[in-house]
Amino acid sequence: MLAITGRRRQATLAFIFVTAVLDIVAMGIVIPVLPPLIEEFAGSNAQAGWINGVFVALWAGVQFVCSPIVGSISDRYGRRPVILLSAAGLSADYVLMALAPDLWWLAVGRIVAGLTSSSFTTVFAYMADITPPEGRARAYGLIGAAFSGGFVLGPVLGGFLGEISPRAPFWFAAAMSGIAFLYGLFVLPESLAPEKRMAFSWKRANPFGALQLLRSHTELFGLASVNFLLHFSHHVFSAVFVLYAGDRYGWGPWQVGLVLAFVGALDMAVQGLLVGPLVKRLGDRKVMVMGLVGGGIGLACMGLAPTGWLFAAAMVPNAFWGLAMPTLQSLMTRLVSESEQGQLQGATMSLGSIAGVASPLFFGAVYAATVQPVSFEPMPGLSFLIAAAVLLLGGALGWRVARRAIAAEARAAA
Repeated sequence: MLAITGRRRQATLAFIFVTAVLDIVAMGIVIPVLPPLIEEFAGSNAQAGWINGVFVALWAGVQFVCSPIVGSISDRYGRRPVILLSAAGLSADYVLMALAPDLWWLAVGRIVAGLTSSSFTTVFAYMADITPPEGRARAYGLIGAAFSGGFVLGPVLGGFLGEISPRAPFWFAAAMSGIAFLYGLFVLPESLAPEKRMAFSWKRANPFGALQLLRSHTELFGLASVNFLLHFSHHVFSAVFVLYAGDRYGWGPWQVGLVLAFVGALDMAVQGLLVGPLVKRLGDRKVMVMGLVGGGIGLACMGLAPTGWLFAAAMVPNAFWGLAMPTLQSLMTRLVSESEQGQLQGATMSLGSIAGVASPLFFGAVYAATVQPVSFEPMPGLSFLIAAAVLLLGGALGWRVARRAIAAEARAAA
């Protein structure tokens, strides 16, 4: 671990958090305007629907392939150049989409976005480099809070700028990513010492080779399985939330936006304020399981809620889900060496990308089947109930595996 202390460490942490916010705001800004832009090129709403779905899958597919490559490159050449190149590339990508004359150029833009967004693996690896193991859960919680804040602010800005011009949000996003690049160019130090670096190998860098790291021992594979279940459950929101809320509660865009802002605020509070103190008092394992169980209870309440108010109220226990990801990340980083942190983050992001492709297809199919008029008893909330069961299964698995992981870490330190 490089000695980054005092004001330099404060400036470094500030850069990481500011960059996370800027990148997520830039991504969120285009959410309200990208589908209408696709519709403008496609010529119909129906065409735009499936093309947008293809773009989402394309982005996830690129992340699956590129995340372990980017992570391994950062293990070889350091975190700083990867983070800076990603910020510069993301800025150029938004310029490309702002100028895109047709769907093909937009598709190229989504491919580049998937590649540059893969640098989030390096951000997590950077935090592992400069943070002692006992402080990583809190650090990851703060990054999660920054992400949540960006997702709250981004779509609001995008909707406002989209009223000016459908291209304006892309230009604004390009400017924000460019500012992140310039800020990091002058502030961000390298976190990975040369003697800690690992030679680049395509055997480790390809997504399937990277996943081999997760199978290097039982505890890491078990925690990776919990990570997959967490991501799989979470995509119930991207797959059916808007359709479900409109069909069952009659919510329109502003109600959905209001609830999403509420969710983001809760997530910021949980990850930014609760993770550190709770981990200090209870430890990573108990806090992780508390988050998974709380999220499962919240999802179950959503699936059963007869009114929109009760659905929104279920967001409160569901927000404890935010305790799970930073503590899970913390436990996993303790099981690999400093030179493998980038590879680990790339592998876990690739695993998340697999869930990002499979989960929306699964929950979308479940939702479609349960709202059909021919169903014996329509049950539109079944997708949320299944997601709750998956998350609770993750909690049970996490309780058992994390205990073995902590014991293995103690044996290695002895």
